Amino acid sequence: MVSLSRRRFAKLAGVGVASLTLGGVLGACTGNGEGEAGGASANSSEGVRQVIVSMTPGSEPAAGFDPLVAWGCGEHVHEPLIQSTLITTDVNLGFKNDLATSYECSEDGLTWTFHIRDDVRFTDGEPLTATDVSFTINSIATGEASECDLSMVDEAVVVDNTTVEIRLKKPFNALLYTLAVVGIVPEHAYGNDYGKNPIGSGRYVLEQWDQGQQVILRANPDYYGDAVQMERVVVVFMEEDASLAGAQAGQIDVAYTSATLADALPSGYELLNCASVDSRGISLPSVPVGSPAKEEDGGVSYEVGNAATCDVSLRQAMNCGVDRNRMIDHVLNGYGTVAWSVGDGMPWSSADMAVEYDVDRARELLAEGGWSVASDGVLVKDGVRASFNLYYSAGDSVRQALASDFAEQMAELGIEVNVKGASWDDIYPHQYSEPVLWGWGSNSPVELYELTHSNGWGNYASYENAQVDANLEAAIAQRNVEDSYEFYQRAQWDEETHTGVAPRGASTWIWLANVDHLYFQRAGLSVAEQKPHPHGHGWSLVNNVDRWSWA
Repeated sequence: MVSLSRRRFAKLAGVGVASLTLGGVLGACTGNGEGEAGGASANSSEGVRQVIVSMTPGSEPAAGFDPLVAWGCGEHVHEPLIQSTLITTDVNLGFKNDLATSYECSEDGLTWTFHIRDDVRFTDGEPLTATDVSFTINSIATGEASECDLSMVDEAVVVDNTTVEIRLKKPFNALLYTLAVVGIVPEHAYGNDYGKNPIGSGRYVLEQWDQGQQVILRANPDYYGDAVQMERVVVVFMEEDASLAGAQAGQIDVAYTSATLADALPSGYELLNCASVDSRGISLPSVPVGSPAKEEDGGVSYEVGNAATCDVSLRQAMNCGVDRNRMIDHVLNGYGTVAWSVGDGMPWSSADMAVEYDVDRARELLAEGGWSVASDGVLVKDGVRASFNLYYSAGDSVRQALASDFAEQMAELGIEVNVKGASWDDIYPHQYSEPVLWGWGSNSPVELYELTHSNGWGNYASYENAQVDANLEAAIAQRNVEDSYEFYQRAQWDEETHTGVAPRGASTWIWLANVDHLYFQRAGLSVAEQKPHPHGHGWSLVNNVDRWSWA
């Protein structure tokens, strides 16, 4: 389940220690990158074209470079680089072949047949065959350790050396988006230490991994695809302040940063702003207190329902009564866009999720819903105060600021929002009974499905509607992915039936902002065109690092 990996927080040393160790970490891999900021580029080592990129400590894969656990296809999805995938996506999220030469879906939507190349070898010299594809898919589908959801797969069956059938328990065309980030591993060479010593057939091989510090990838000389332009990729893991310090010292070529530090642009660098679907939104429990408890794996039971947010007029009023542009200016310093859904701008997004900021209309909705102002200035209806807790991850300053800004705006409407920062372990018991400020967003409609469907693992609103479910199920069952978009849009708002989770309907979420992914990019480095970045500030940046180049 995706939410489990949110519990893993890396507590590493602060900027002081990180700055002291930065030179040691990079010293072995930089050719002429030392010196003052704006000095010579760290773009070669022993004549090899290389780039040095900083990432958050949480971007370091806890289980190593193992797709059967999380690498590439876990909570924060990205191309696995070391391994090949059956298919991949382009900058417009269209599918294109990688290992696959062609693929087709059966009439009933239950079998996907993939035909693969016969000229691909793993880095140990062994050929990659349909057996390795079957082994990878089946291992993920049945593996308890995997963060990748292939629960819809019944089994993957080898037809011949270059043909594999993936048989499903139910039609599920979004499988393609998952397969685009699932790296194929060799059955003959897979073992308990695979994550530390991966063998793949992708664009890069793992040259060195100093855990807690850095990863070095080098180009695979036997790669079957286009020649790799950036021959070595060095990824250093560090906190945000240390990333800035590394750029200021001229030791990092692409240093991640945030809206709060973006104006501190080091000499010799440009600001790289990558559009994202990294959305921040508030889940709104939409059923009353006392609703049946939510039972999850392991016998864990969660309370469900909220006395205030179960009222649809309150939810609708909050959605049109929050000034999202103000939040982007105040909290993100302008480095973001208004969010209306979990996948704005994606082919499956709906224009009906947008709502005009209108405080007067918000007050009308509240009055029409039966809410009136009590003596303390807080709205009340049938003895229930318009008051609730709003939880956010205490380690995230952006979410803290967004939550506080939201509370201030709601106070103007007579809605009392009690902002509470907590650890994820302390937030989870409240995820179905109190609003939570989440971060979501991926280059796949799976999150829309799971956050919206009655039985979705992310249905924190506990909202159930047969028509919405029917539209989602119709979407996922289409043989052609393009045919699914209309049904996803209807699940968000269906004008014919007046059903959906849009602000004018069930209003189960208040989406606030899509956070831009910001980097300090050394002048002279050409970064290839980026796909929209999903949630998580990390490996998605280097999806196409093989096509980066130096002037």
